[in-house]
Amino acid sequence: MSAAQTIKPTNKPVVAAFDFDGTLTRRDTLLPFLLHTLGAWAVARDALLLSPTLAGYALGLIDNGIAKERVLIRCLGGMRMADLQQLGERFAADVLPALLRDEAMQRLSWHKQQGHRCVVISASLELYVRPWALKAGFDDVAATHLEIRGDGYITGKLSGANCFGSEKVRRLEALCGGTGAYTLYAYGDSRGDKELLSAADHAYYRKIPD
Repeated sequence: MSAAQTIKPTNKPVVAAFDFDGTLTRRDTLLPFLLHTLGAWAVARDALLLSPTLAGYALGLIDNGIAKERVLIRCLGGMRMADLQQLGERFAADVLPALLRDEAMQRLSWHKQQGHRCVVISASLELYVRPWALKAGFDDVAATHLEIRGDGYITGKLSGANCFGSEKVRRLEALCGGTGAYTLYAYGDSRGDKELLSAADHAYYRKIPD
């Protein structure tokens, strides 16, 4: 759909919900973030120690959220949240732009021109998704949070649920209200987006319309 085209007017507002990894970007972004934050040697060391977890996840024996939490505990646990947020903002500014899909950004631009509310709903870490998304023109972000100790350091555990599967719909409704109150466009590329796409009036799986 070109930018010059418009949708038929309705009495409902319109919300456009975009997955992040693989939809707005060409690939998963956690590994690039860890490489940017820790360096290649540290990531390789941690990957070796995490190999049973990574193998279990690849074979479908370990849940997505459990596997992610083990990785984050190993790689990021004990870091100061203020430092990690600065690294996330730098990653958002310096690395993410090269990973974006042009067609997805064009679709975002079209929704913004129509006056639609645009949100990112992602299992990726909020500490780098949010600064990028708000600068890119999104209205809000729902993503995965890290647990912070009272002293300002992170445990590596997730704070709340991994923003994956049905949690994506719950987070969207927390931001925008029940999906029956608006026309929902949803964009995703994986099984973690299944419930979000099922809730949409216009669902796009692994395809951004022209």
